Amino acid sequence: MSIDSMFVHKMWDDDELKKMVSGGVPFPMLSDAGGRVGKIFGIFDESAGVETRGRFIIDPDGVVQGFEVLSPPVGRNVSETLRQLQAFQLVRETKGAEATPSGWRPGKQTLKPGIGLVGKVWEVWKTNQAFD
Repeated sequence: MSIDSMFVHKMWDDDELKKMVSGGVPFPMLSDAGGRVGKIFGIFDESAGVETRGRFIIDPDGVVQGFEVLSPPVGRNVSETLRQLQAFQLVRETKGAEATPSGWRPGKQTLKPGIGLVGKVWEVWKTNQAFD
């Protein structure tokens, strides 16, 4: 979502994003003309009339599970956003019985949260080398 129109989003997807992400962004981009949503999330700069680059992952219950706010000169990583979405979906599907370590990718080993894992994450990681 941005303050850009749906036409600018289409052009951005067609001319840029599809070159960076095979098939383009696999979800709709929304327009926040006037910055109403940006104001709610604290990323709309009213004096400049622009939004700071923010990414918010909101679950089906409306709970913000992750977010990242970057100043305009710093680019975002669409592949990392998709990886995080997949990780949040897996954790939700397993009702927290599985956790995804840093750099986890679909198909890679997950962690099983619990008292037995405390102080042993490195040992599990080193043994399985599954998280890089």
